[in-house]
Amino acid sequence: MSNLEAEPAELVCDGQPDAGIQVLEPREVPLGGPRAMTVRRTLPQRARSLIGAWCFVDHYGPDDVAETGGMTVPPHPHTGLQTVTWLFEGEVEHRDSTGAHQLVRPGEVNLMTAGRGIQHSEVSTPLTRRLHGAQLWVALPDRDRHTAPFFEHAAPAPIALGPATLRVFVGALAGSASSPVRTFTALLGAQLDLPAGAAIDLPVDPAFEHGLLVDAGPAHLEGTELPVAHLGYAPPGRSQLRIAAGEHPVRALLLGGEPLGEPIVMWWNFIGRDHDEIVAFREQWQAEVVEHGTATGRFGIVEGWNGRALPAPVMPDVRLRPRD
Repeated sequence: MSNLEAEPAELVCDGQPDAGIQVLEPREVPLGGPRAMTVRRTLPQRARSLIGAWCFVDHYGPDDVAETGGMTVPPHPHTGLQTVTWLFEGEVEHRDSTGAHQLVRPGEVNLMTAGRGIQHSEVSTPLTRRLHGAQLWVALPDRDRHTAPFFEHAAPAPIALGPATLRVFVGALAGSASSPVRTFTALLGAQLDLPAGAAIDLPVDPAFEHGLLVDAGPAHLEGTELPVAHLGYAPPGRSQLRIAAGEHPVRALLLGGEPLGEPIVMWWNFIGRDHDEIVAFREQWQAEVVEHGTATGRFGIVEGWNGRALPAPVMPDVRLRPRD
């Protein structure tokens, strides 16, 4: 999914952890015009920019497609990151400039590695009546961020662990569940379902920091209540996480990873390392794709899309710099 904000904030993220369970509230971001989807964004924000290499978390739905129009995101660019699409309801058609064309459904994962540059489109299918899911981004470390773009799709099998059901779509968890998709840093992404009144002490890597995004609940993370659509953060150092449900079942996404440990600059759909690099990415996108539609530049071309690519927003009047 594209970040369709007209004035996207510039962020320099240092990836440094802090102590305690932190509760991050979502903010609503409309993607497009008056009938467009609205997402709930919990990363990035002023209180926290990264969880491991996870740098962007959008949570949306359940939306009635007849009212919202569903998801229609024209071709748009990415650099220096991976996109992860995970659905609870609905169906989304993905096309990108590597030639990949793939439907994603609940319980399946689409992972696209942008590397040095890619463009892609995402559209909910005509069969979709309700759309509900999460769009996640992973920042690539400096050593790998210029890799050639590629695309992967997988359908992780559900794993029972005590009262919980786990679907691990990125990385590995609890010694028995793992995903075949490629990552470039130590990383975890999993759906966790927990019946009402149940609790689990989930074994985790103590080198990881973790985030729990609540889709249905509320949930309790280490005794701290997390309302629906909120993201709870736990710093490194724990070998297990206690997650509990109250009167209602919990469905949540558990995200984790080793702290990235290097600064990134994120603006619109680009991740780079400084202002000038972001400016160059934007200029290439506008010149190569938006203005001339060339298939030979950094971003390639999305075959099968009938229409224009998404123009980039105007750059801010000041140099991109860290926020306080």
